[in-house]
Amino acid sequence: MNEKNIEKPNFEDVSPNPEHLIKSIAEQGYNLETALADLMDNSISASADKIEVLIRMDMEPFTLYLADNGNGMNSEELRSNMRFPSNSPDDTRENIDLGRFGLGMKTASFSQTRCFTVMSRKKGTDHYSARTWDVEHLKKTGVWELKVNTDKEIGQIIKEYRNLSNGHLNPHEDFKANTIIVWRGLYKFENYLEDDNRQSALKREITEVTSDYLSLVFHRFMERKEMPLRIRINNNHINPFNPFPIQEQDFRPMEFKQRHFSTDLIRMEGFILPSRSIDESKQRFSIWTTKNRGLMDMEGIYIYRADRIILFGGWNGLIKKGPRLQLARLRVDVGNSVDHLLHLNVAKSHIVIPHDLKNAFENYIEELKIEAEREFYNRGLKKFTGKKKESPTQLFERIATNKGVMLKLNTKFALINKLSSTLNPEQAVLFKLVSKMIETSINSVRHAHQEKEFTGTEEKDGINFKELEQCVQELKKSGISSESIKDDILPSLGFSISSLPESLINLLK
Repeated sequence: MNEKNIEKPNFEDVSPNPEHLIKSIAEQGYNLETALADLMDNSISASADKIEVLIRMDMEPFTLYLADNGNGMNSEELRSNMRFPSNSPDDTRENIDLGRFGLGMKTASFSQTRCFTVMSRKKGTDHYSARTWDVEHLKKTGVWELKVNTDKEIGQIIKEYRNLSNGHLNPHEDFKANTIIVWRGLYKFENYLEDDNRQSALKREITEVTSDYLSLVFHRFMERKEMPLRIRINNNHINPFNPFPIQEQDFRPMEFKQRHFSTDLIRMEGFILPSRSIDESKQRFSIWTTKNRGLMDMEGIYIYRADRIILFGGWNGLIKKGPRLQLARLRVDVGNSVDHLLHLNVAKSHIVIPHDLKNAFENYIEELKIEAEREFYNRGLKKFTGKKKESPTQLFERIATNKGVMLKLNTKFALINKLSSTLNPEQAVLFKLVSKMIETSINSVRHAHQEKEFTGTEEKDGINFKELEQCVQELKKSGISSESIKDDILPSLGFSISSLPESLINLLK
């Protein structure tokens, strides 16, 4: 057959309209806080430890600057990163890389503005390069053209940025901005709100909602010992908020579970908040909730991807939220090599738990649910009734409480019983006190202890005031300072210091 007679297929150019495509892909579930977090992902991946966000709100269009002291980019790197997309989601990435699609900076920016500039220089150099995406230009030309900013334009941007930065309080120390992103116009505020509401709405969004969000999702980076991340928004530095305050003795962990998943390791660990958090979270400042969220907002799964929270609050469709579960939180740690299996979206705000992991999640959440409901229904430390056998062969009694199993020295244990019978009254009191300190220490480690009020009744406290007074006097005689007794020894008896009699505290002055 003659090759000349073979009919070749025809092809047509169906390149997308740049304006329409950009406006479409920008709607990826972003709001202001998630958009800024996406930009900060790039800053962190570029080894930045200082970031500042500044907004000029005294005139429209509003202008937002985000600057970091990361490694920066030269002109060619900047041009490459301004492409749609700048890399493949299938590329192998470093463990600290928080990106995925190579779209984040562009889609996040276009979700809030229709014109943005990225200006950057390599760390240790002086000369900036800058590129601008402008939807109005794309609309006029219909061509995918990226504006290359002139040195004069770059100089003007630097001047405006520095004037704004210097006009705010609490600047970063020794801060040199290597990359500056400029959003000119925030159309969701300027186009969709009444004139009188625009400034106040934007101010609240950036100073309350966004600060709240960033303090949570980046808390591990802010808490790290080496090069902790510092974020400044206008006049304020953001403090990290850790939703897992493990320093609290009654914040109770469950046994963690982990399993291999494709090329990564997924670790799950449930935690039960103490019932006191229900009342404490209603206060203006609480270790249990961020300023603008309640306990029910914060119950559920927290998924950390390379130390950055990508999902929090709620149970991702596995179970329903409810008041009985407000004390339950599940911490999940995963790397960045299984994003495709978790179906992580561009905005890093949604995942799908794969079928291979769903049963493991559901089973663990069921255990967590039982413990959380038990804590919710049993306020304070309560012993569960039931007959128990007294054994002379067991050193400890095991007492079931809503905090878990509590251990108590068994006075019927043969050796303890024998020892007790040889003690005079004064020695018996001291032995009782030491026993109580041992029990408190062990149960604190096991997260089964809860501090109690001292009532002065021996039946409830296991010790009376005279015995407590004798303990303090013996300790002082042995040369232990009043400060050490008050700060170290008395708390180990299991009572809150504020509930102890004033006359006892006076002995320590």
